[in-house]
Amino acid sequence: MNLALYEALRNSRFLIAGPCVIEGEKMILHHAERIAAIAQDLKIPFVFKASFDKANRTSITGYRGSGMEEGLKILAKVKKEFGLAITTDIHESWQAAPVAEVVDILQIPAFLCRQTDLLLSAGDTGKIVNVKKGQFLSGKDMLYAVKKIESTGNYQIILTERGNMFGYNNLIVDFRNIPDMQTFGYPVVMDVTHSTQQPGGLGGKSGGNREYGIYLAKAAAAVGVNGFFFEVHQNPEEAFSDGPNMIYLDTFREILQTVWKII
Repeated sequence: MNLALYEALRNSRFLIAGPCVIEGEKMILHHAERIAAIAQDLKIPFVFKASFDKANRTSITGYRGSGMEEGLKILAKVKKEFGLAITTDIHESWQAAPVAEVVDILQIPAFLCRQTDLLLSAGDTGKIVNVKKGQFLSGKDMLYAVKKIESTGNYQIILTERGNMFGYNNLIVDFRNIPDMQTFGYPVVMDVTHSTQQPGGLGGKSGGNREYGIYLAKAAAAVGVNGFFFEVHQNPEEAFSDGPNMIYLDTFREILQTVWKII
């Protein structure tokens, strides 16, 4: 278990950030170094995020990532070179144990937040488990995901709000979900960029409205959220996944400064 990291996050307003998906070692190292420098300068506790696999793409032709073996090598290098805490998605139960050997936080994708075996496998690793709230659930409904992880004896849990979907390629954020989930006694994160996503909005891939991200982040800060999740990219227009909702790396410092003034 990494109790020191978990307590540090619980007792601060923290940041989870990085590109949506691993596009290669050089790209990931560049983003990790840049974001880490910003976070350090602003004195914000920071966890680096990038996915080795995005198994829930809109289309069969959507880019999924580097794969687990190569992806974990790259994430391990980020951890070693920059001394960062790391998180990444897992999609299947068997992935939990090998991924936990490298990362500090196992992230459960929103679509999979009710998958009992996946939650139990993640909990069994003793690592911090960040469960994204399903687009089809209320904040209060996340209690059942929490109870599944707690049943393994693991109480290092983070919950993430990322909007609700009613079809028609759009998401709506109900900010009541943040205090509702906080009543469970665990930190709650606002996934700013995925909440601006338009699932399947560009036909075979998702669209997004990154320009609304700053407003959602400020609103979450005002509500009292514990942490913020941003996907960030040097050139979102050229990103392999989720480009329309990712924040420009060059504007990220300004956004964080604006949000942290509210906290």
